[in-house]
Amino acid sequence: MTGQVFGAPLRRKEDQRFLTGSATYIDDIELPDMLHAAILRSPYAHAHINAIDTAEAEGLEGVMAVFTYKDLGPIAEPLPLLIPHPALTHPHTQYALAKDTVRYVGEAVAMVVAQNRYIAEDALELIEVDYEPLPVVSPAHLAEATSAQAPRIHADAPTNIAAHLIQQVGDIDTAFAQAAHVFRRQVQLERSASQPIEGRGVLARFDAFEQALSVWDSTQGPISIRNGLAVLFGLPRDKVQVSAPDLGGGFGVKIMLFYPEEVLVPLAAIRLKRPVKWVEDRLEHMVASNHERGQVHDIEVAMDTEGHILGLRDIFLHDTGAYCPYGIIVPQITACQLPGPYKLPAYYSEATVVYTNRTPVSPYRGAGRPHGVFAMERIIDYAADQLGLDRAEIRRRNFIQPDEFPYDVGLVFQDGLPTRYDSGNYPAGLEQALQMIGYEQFREEQYRARAQDRYLGIGIGCYVEGTGIGPYEGAHIAIDTLGEIYVATGVSTQGQGHETTFAQIVAQELNVDIEKVHITTGDTRRFHWGTGTYASRAMVVAGNAIGLAARAIKKKAINLAASLLEAAPEDLELVEGRVCIQGSPERGLSLAALSIASNPIRYAYGANAPDLPAILPAPEGPPLPAGTEPGLEATQYFSPQHATFASGVHAAIIEVDIGTGQVKIRKYVVQHDCGKLVNPLVVEGQICGGVAQGIAGSFYEHLDYDDNGQLLNANYMDFLMPYASEIPHLEIGHIETPSPINPLGVKGAGEAGCIPVPALMAAALEDALAPFAALVDHMPLTPSEIRRLAHKGIR
Repeated sequence: MTGQVFGAPLRRKEDQRFLTGSATYIDDIELPDMLHAAILRSPYAHAHINAIDTAEAEGLEGVMAVFTYKDLGPIAEPLPLLIPHPALTHPHTQYALAKDTVRYVGEAVAMVVAQNRYIAEDALELIEVDYEPLPVVSPAHLAEATSAQAPRIHADAPTNIAAHLIQQVGDIDTAFAQAAHVFRRQVQLERSASQPIEGRGVLARFDAFEQALSVWDSTQGPISIRNGLAVLFGLPRDKVQVSAPDLGGGFGVKIMLFYPEEVLVPLAAIRLKRPVKWVEDRLEHMVASNHERGQVHDIEVAMDTEGHILGLRDIFLHDTGAYCPYGIIVPQITACQLPGPYKLPAYYSEATVVYTNRTPVSPYRGAGRPHGVFAMERIIDYAADQLGLDRAEIRRRNFIQPDEFPYDVGLVFQDGLPTRYDSGNYPAGLEQALQMIGYEQFREEQYRARAQDRYLGIGIGCYVEGTGIGPYEGAHIAIDTLGEIYVATGVSTQGQGHETTFAQIVAQELNVDIEKVHITTGDTRRFHWGTGTYASRAMVVAGNAIGLAARAIKKKAINLAASLLEAAPEDLELVEGRVCIQGSPERGLSLAALSIASNPIRYAYGANAPDLPAILPAPEGPPLPAGTEPGLEATQYFSPQHATFASGVHAAIIEVDIGTGQVKIRKYVVQHDCGKLVNPLVVEGQICGGVAQGIAGSFYEHLDYDDNGQLLNANYMDFLMPYASEIPHLEIGHIETPSPINPLGVKGAGEAGCIPVPALMAAALEDALAPFAALVDHMPLTPSEIRRLAHKGIR
């Protein structure tokens, strides 16, 4: 397919191998002489390690090595803090294997390497660890962990407070002093975790002759892993290669640098001089792969008599778990994204990041945004109800208007750059969503249903999502002598459809059949620089790098063809993979021919493509003129000046069975703006997946810890996820407000679907249960809790 492929709803190129079972995941890779690793994990949430006896395990036939902290050698220091921050005054990261204290159930204590996984698991049972239990901080109310009397999780810190972050815009005290109305709520999103189809896995091989380390890792950031491993093991960077093969989902849980296993497995491969593989099981994933959500907000809004916001104050607690390997990115995003599409003349945000004896926290799809949106939308709905205003109308009165872009929120975003909205049309987005859901007609339907003891409710949720953060990504494009186009970029892929959408950018720019474009992602052997796939950034940053590289190829091809065809470059055009003279398509050269002609060796050996002249004139001067490069290829990088901000409005109609507490979603609509659409089909797939995770976070996914820090539902019988039967059909509408700060005009889309869902589901529940004066202040909600809301009016 050539022509207009950018913006076309093409089917995904990669789906063929996924649907036929021919994809390659970590556990599919088998290397000769390979060993297998298993990890011994702490059964205690907080304990001192008095002694570890590995003798019996080491003596088991088939065991090649047992590693504890004393065996770590070059990696015996705490693992890196990925993103430092001045407000993070007491940072702590874990050791690859616990040194003397464990601080959450699942923390790695020892590793066994054996001939197979069965032997390794048996050996774990033979390791004797003398634990001395310590007081546990796993409070029912997060504020208890901040108390001066609470047990210390890290003995060198005066409290369990890791960070205290304050951001302020305008005069908040004056705003509240002048307000006609002040409304307050406490709201909460509880702890949850992503559940990719494929768990984490690492395979490492060390070549003792080459002194080279090869790693296959189910990571969202292979280049970052490569760079870190080179430093940790003292190897030249070009002697470390990291590849992320097919990933069965990521959702943020695979972006860490480092999980313990990502350094332990390479260490074992180097020590034993044999390949070593580790793949986590589902229980390990539940307790030892990072979690998220977990915030409590005390939020208050100051308004005038007409419902215009004068100021907003939000003070919240963030549960970071036992360590903070990712810094304070999640609460920082929450603080910056909470204002959403609304004008806040004054805004005060105060975040307290708290250590607990629970699994560490790092971004999960949405990454702090659902928390902020939940707090903001809940207080907006509450204010509307108290003022007797329609919930849609109060939003209209407070929206940033289309002529106010770029709009500076006045905060520092996660990338250290301004939170500056680049483009958008929030009023039009709301009206589109209201029309799609049938907002004006709903009240009559609701009235009739209540007369039949049926309880319908409608909810809306608005959001703005920062996407496309830096620092940069790059891409290399090469056209071979057959005219096939090979693209490599450093970002990895875990289901977003990059093989299709990146190919569409190249096919559009070069006017070639998309089937001739081949994409490689996440392999440091093919591309050496970049940061990774996270924060809805791949299309914005890597996509623009690919677009720039394609334009560089186009320019190079046209200039080369101009010299061969004895024409001016401005008289040439690219048409279906050929550079032709405008108006004379028969006079042209294919990209395959130009690839041959671009090689100076071709002049020496006289090789010709079918559409090249039989005898090309010898070049004047050297075969490779100064300032030129051989080959029809180009490398380009794109570094955004700051984030680009997508937005949207979701709306839903639900029905609540007050006898059972069950909720049925009768209609769900999405209005979405991610700038220019490269592939609407792929974007809508991203939205559908995100909404499913948002519904999960509203009614199903909840990690239940007891007072001893034990995770009580680390299995799929007790940790619930929605089936396809619980996910409604989505009606999706798009508005395109192209971003003015990148060449393609695109914004990110990967996380948008999940961000407003808990907020709008809470709104719909309150609306359905309005006869019972119910207030919804936390998510997720179980059927028993919903039933209690209906029967008591309060939680």
